Amino acid sequence: MEKKPFLTLQQVQEITKTYPTPFHIYDEKAIRENARKVKKAFAWNPGYKEYFAVKATPNPRLVQILHEEGFGCDCSSLPELQLSDVCGVKEHDIMFSSNVTPAEDYKLASDLNAIINFDDITHLDFYDKVVGDWKETMSCRFNPGGDFVLNNSIMDTPQEAKYGMTREQLVEAFKYMKQKGVKHFGIHAFLASNTVANEYYPALARILFQLAVDVQKETGVHIAFINLSGGVGIPYRPSQEPNDIMAIGEGVHQAYDEVLVPAGMDDVAIYTEMGRFILGPYGALVAQCIHQKHTYKEYAGLDACAANLMRPAMYGAYHHITVLGKENALCDHTYDVTGGLCENNDKFAVDRNLPQIDIGDYVYIHDTGAHGFSMGYNYNAKLRSAELLLCEDGSVEMIRRAETPKDYFATFDFTGLFDNIK
Repeated sequence: MEKKPFLTLQQVQEITKTYPTPFHIYDEKAIRENARKVKKAFAWNPGYKEYFAVKATPNPRLVQILHEEGFGCDCSSLPELQLSDVCGVKEHDIMFSSNVTPAEDYKLASDLNAIINFDDITHLDFYDKVVGDWKETMSCRFNPGGDFVLNNSIMDTPQEAKYGMTREQLVEAFKYMKQKGVKHFGIHAFLASNTVANEYYPALARILFQLAVDVQKETGVHIAFINLSGGVGIPYRPSQEPNDIMAIGEGVHQAYDEVLVPAGMDDVAIYTEMGRFILGPYGALVAQCIHQKHTYKEYAGLDACAANLMRPAMYGAYHHITVLGKENALCDHTYDVTGGLCENNDKFAVDRNLPQIDIGDYVYIHDTGAHGFSMGYNYNAKLRSAELLLCEDGSVEMIRRAETPKDYFATFDFTGLFDNIK
């Protein structure tokens, strides 16, 4: 697929009069359109709800936009619960899926009446001791073990993942929870990450649907919902084709009709937690070339670095790059596109064919709308950038200001050493 920026050079030049680079920016119109498409794909299921994975992009303005579109929040920590709550996302619109969970996290999730999704069977006794408030609706996370195979290819290896319970533990957990007064049960699972395959969700759904039928027979509990979690990916590379969410929804529908309906379980709601698919393509990191280096390779040095987008440095992940204003120029130069960290892996691209990059050029790094800003950090005392929203009316709104040195030194405020830092 062709990768097109949702900003022009002229727009960026105007934006930078107020907000200097680097910054992450998100496209509100495209986000809302995509949210509506997702809901349409699963509209066949009356109880369907998307719980946006807050960890992907934990910005209140974006959470509010998605909540306006009918989405809930998938949270995995106390601050994510707090963020969701202040954004007006309440009670069963919050799914709390955590692992190695502190007591205070469970306490807040319970106080907010979120749906708690237990990752491990040992957490049941822990929860009983530190909270003890068993809700009518609760959930457990399942891990089938082995390899997850799709079209004769191993997509991922659940047996290596730290998440979820075995089948035997899931049954035992449901029986325990039933004794504690839980009346409505959910099953949750995540078997593969960032799949660009329309078959993933339907294949996962069949596994979970059959599990639900069998577990309901064994335990007599009411399975209220099945949470397919995330894993529906996006095409980071131009050579990849995007997932067809309508085809994915219909594939899950077919599995539902073939497995759950004949078992008399046609009241089961379908939940999803798609952070990357919901926001990934609709965010970008915009930076400016501030240095060039000509040694054994050609380097284009940006005012952004891995502290702003760590996926390429951490995973070797590919993010497409457009030099704004040179969209139609020949890609006849080869660059390593780098940041300024004292780390040699601080590279957004290695040996990437691009148009000639001149000092002052603006570089648009695609698909940073999920797991972009949120994975940022402060190594080398680099400061996190602003986050901006390209509003539906074409205006630009700051939805997070850039960090300052004073922010960086804030946890030393008790020392008085940095009182004069701004």
